Amino acid sequence: MVNFVAAQRPLLHGLMKMAGVVPYTVEIEPGTVMNFWVPSETISKPKKKDEKPNYISKPNKPVVVLIHGFAAEGIVTWQFQVGALTKKYAVYVPDLLFFGGSTTDKTDRSPTFQAECLATGLRKLGVEECIEVGFSYGGMVAFKLAELYPDMVRAMVVSGSILAMTDSVSEATMQRLGFSSSSELLLPTSVKGLKALLSIAAHKKLWFPDRLHKDYLEVMFTNRKERSELLEALVISNKDTTIPNFPQRIHLLWGENDQIFKMELAKDMKEQLGENATFQEIKKAGHLVHLERPCVYNRCLKQFFSTLQLE
Repeated sequence: MVNFVAAQRPLLHGLMKMAGVVPYTVEIEPGTVMNFWVPSETISKPKKKDEKPNYISKPNKPVVVLIHGFAAEGIVTWQFQVGALTKKYAVYVPDLLFFGGSTTDKTDRSPTFQAECLATGLRKLGVEECIEVGFSYGGMVAFKLAELYPDMVRAMVVSGSILAMTDSVSEATMQRLGFSSSSELLLPTSVKGLKALLSIAAHKKLWFPDRLHKDYLEVMFTNRKERSELLEALVISNKDTTIPNFPQRIHLLWGENDQIFKMELAKDMKEQLGENATFQEIKKAGHLVHLERPCVYNRCLKQFFSTLQLE
């Protein structure tokens, strides 16, 4: 039986290529590979059909790196942003480890390891400086990348995320949402579980036939053991929490009805981050703000980028 979600992939891949990005796999180190969608002009065309394309040039526009969340791979998460940005920016869309074919044989599951691998991959692709846009889990990786590599990250936009998932925030959030653990929420095993996740993540009720939910579960929720370990490694003790002194401009772009990371958390985070941080809400949107209000979201991104005086 045809999986409708899998069947849509060639169409989405075609649209991404029309927008100017192509897939490319980077070996981070032996045993670790990351998939990226990269500007097509930076990749050579192979002379023979079965040859792998070769990276040939550094990006010639300001670089924007779009870092996905936990429920989907890169281009599924950012499908409405890529085409809106590629005219003025060199857009890179990574698949974090255990998403979209990115894998590692290492046992480290921390956001720090994700950030280190992402930095290595970007450098191998010729990226020296970038603006990050991180959503949910990807926002936590983005914060870690900005902390570890301040010379690489010029500025960042974060949506539906926090600096780090402390045990108190994790417990309070799961209790409020009615789930026993983040794995129960973010790694659904049934149509009922996926519907529950979508009802919390979206501002408006989304209706899809059960068949489509089943197909999505089959395609997007792979590597369950490793992803469960990623969630476990995400939670840190309150006593281990410190707020880095970020030199970068940080823009918090939020759906006003985000039920996972409520707007009050974002406003508190803005105060913690200090004068380099700004906050903006998008009305009639929830946690999936970039998918629910893509035109507004993209306009907000561009407005923030325009204040950075990029060359």
